[in-house]
Amino acid sequence: MNWGYKILAGYGVFVVGIMFMVFKSSGEKIDLVTEDYYAKELKFQQQIDATGRTNALSEKVKSEVKNGQLLVHFPKDFAGKKISGQVQLYYAADKRKDVNQEFSVETNTAAVAIPAGNTGMHELHVKWDVDGVSYYFEEKIFL
Repeated sequence: MNWGYKILAGYGVFVVGIMFMVFKSSGEKIDLVTEDYYAKELKFQQQIDATGRTNALSEKVKSEVKNGQLLVHFPKDFAGKKISGQVQLYYAADKRKDVNQEFSVETNTAAVAIPAGNTGMHELHVKWDVDGVSYYFEEKIFL
């Protein structure tokens, strides 16, 4: 085999390899973090302000997993007040494992049911309002 055929064979192997990689990558599932990412970006300053108000509270927000539920314990600053908001469990690898739940409680604890089999590293995002003032908390948790 002379050098011309070797170059042609090398080029052929390269083209087949690239075609194989294109075929394999076209079957990969790619999820955006959120469908409306641009609108969320515009509201990011509000989230920064809400996080600052949360950090100024007398206690930190605490979370725990117990009996198939995620319990979010709010600081005693909100004792006797109505707390309403949203809890989101964000799973980066698969949006089907995301959990979004609205809540409204008079106590300082909100409970969120965790679907069976929903295990792994999640980001917990909690947004809530008390007396017209918004707060925001996030942390990474392992279920």
